[in-house]
Amino acid sequence: MRNNEHILISLIPRHAKNIFEGNKHVEFRRRTMHITPGTTAWIYVKLPIGAITGRVNITAIHSSSPAALWRRFGAVSGLSKDEFFDYFSGVTKGIALELADTKELRQSISLTSLREISSSFQPPQFFARLNASNPVLKAAMTEPIRTMYKLL
Repeated sequence: MRNNEHILISLIPRHAKNIFEGNKHVEFRRRTMHITPGTTAWIYVKLPIGAITGRVNITAIHSSSPAALWRRFGAVSGLSKDEFFDYFSGVTKGIALELADTKELRQSISLTSLREISSSFQPPQFFARLNASNPVLKAAMTEPIRTMYKLL
């Protein structure tokens, strides 16, 4: 179910770790992202790590009330019930992105390196689309490019 769409999302280190360890199978968002199933989400782990560390495939997108999302996905969310409802406080509808096919990069791409590749790079607050010509996407997808830039 892959498509050619790529996005970059920012996660706190704990959530990224839970995704790559197989403990978190869903990512929640407070608003719609306008993406389709099969989208590849590249994961930028926020500081103190500050790097793209891997990718995941978004297999389905669900929009529902926070209570319904918790009933369906709470057990695979990597969140406590209190954390979940604190996150969705004040919204009547939330988004759940089902995740599969996680892959960590053998070598993460640091924020410093990302800015060498693309001087205007800023980690996304919500998410960013990565088109085929984006140098960040090229670096994430291609081992020789990461080696050429000596990315750590």
